[in-house]
Amino acid sequence: MQMSGIPFGTTDWSQIQPTEHKGESGVAYWRTRNFGPIRVRMVEYTPGYVADHWCVKGHVLLCTEGELHTELQDGRKFTLRPGMSYQVADNAEPHRSCTEVGAKLFIVD
Repeated sequence: MQMSGIPFGTTDWSQIQPTEHKGESGVAYWRTRNFGPIRVRMVEYTPGYVADHWCVKGHVLLCTEGELHTELQDGRKFTLRPGMSYQVADNAEPHRSCTEVGAKLFIVD
């Protein structure tokens, strides 16, 4: 990831209007900032959220609250709890997530 042309700034995430993204079940609420080609998000998954697709986008993802289950297309499964993160490159390993209890995430992609 090359980061250039981004001046220093702060973000009050409570002031960013969320957008709703429905899953196979449940909803994801995204608060998004874009800095050139870099997207930074605070995402909240409702309890019972299940992704409706395999994602091939690369991310650096930090779980800040709740619990997130991520499955890779090859069958491996991982659980993130607060303070845990994962990283994956674009087009490297398709993945999808779900949560029984809900989760809040900080994501850079």
